[in-house]
Amino acid sequence: MKSILLTGTAGFIGSNFVPYFLEKYEEYNLINLDLLTYAGNLQNLKECEANPRYKFIKGDICNRELVEFIFNEYDIHGVIHFAAESHVDNSIKNPGVFVQTNVNGTFTLIDVAYKSWMQKPFVYKEEYKNCRFHHISTDEVYGTLGETGLFTEATPYAPNSPYSASKASSDMIVRAYNETYGMNTVITNCSNNYGPKQHDEKLIPTIIRNALKGNPIPIYGDGKNIRDWLYVLDHCKGIDIVYHTGNSGEVYNVGGRNERTNLQIVDRICTILDEKVPKEKSYKELITFVEDRAGHDRRYAIDATKLEDELGWRADENFDTGIVKTIDWYLKKYNI
Repeated sequence: MKSILLTGTAGFIGSNFVPYFLEKYEEYNLINLDLLTYAGNLQNLKECEANPRYKFIKGDICNRELVEFIFNEYDIHGVIHFAAESHVDNSIKNPGVFVQTNVNGTFTLIDVAYKSWMQKPFVYKEEYKNCRFHHISTDEVYGTLGETGLFTEATPYAPNSPYSASKASSDMIVRAYNETYGMNTVITNCSNNYGPKQHDEKLIPTIIRNALKGNPIPIYGDGKNIRDWLYVLDHCKGIDIVYHTGNSGEVYNVGGRNERTNLQIVDRICTILDEKVPKEKSYKELITFVEDRAGHDRRYAIDATKLEDELGWRADENFDTGIVKTIDWYLKKYNI
């Protein structure tokens, strides 16, 4: 039985990952370190609380003493690092928090892992020779695209927000520990996730919540910003495959091949809600355009060919199937 340290898994992606991973792998104990900031919610992991192979620890990834204690106490043999401040609007208002958590926190984690697992650069301690550090990142580190083209693993980094800059910095730290110290690391850069348990501040939950309340549905600018949408469970399966079979030092992009403008997203959600929870008027009449946010990247789109061809990953959901599952989850959450 090996213990894996998971960080930030009371948040959106991690809280979908934990129950999936617990059920699939009976040989792992999962230690969840999460500070429970506003974006973390233990209710997201209620189904895991009684599992003897799951343990929650409230704490900060920047707290080196705590991280060292966890490595020693639980004999950590792997890290899957989800924890991050991730909302672009918040990073514009308060960038310092993003640098602290995303940059300094990642450094603390990987440096403690290095000193726990390795005797010296490129030499693992015998009992830790297969230990791996998996860093979860974002497609936003690549900047913005024009009307054509896709982000690949070879796309130069060009982050445009304090959030994406902090994630790019953390990616570089992980890369450096692979190159300089020979640590077994992998990085995954994902496109926009959606699905159950996502925080209310994000686009799709905001559309659903405001529609159901009859409130204006705010859309930035002209609504033509394009994102590649990835169903969260497909992302979890990609993380699983990369953690277990990815090549050390490699980066893998995880994307859904589901490009949509924000206008297309809101139109589809409103159409589904018109069918499932009809009102006198269409929900589409609630769509309201608001001032665009600073530094709003125009288009992201991921090329996941490397992950598909080398490791055999495939997305099980397209946007039309995934968004129905997502809306059904929120309707249940709101008792509708």
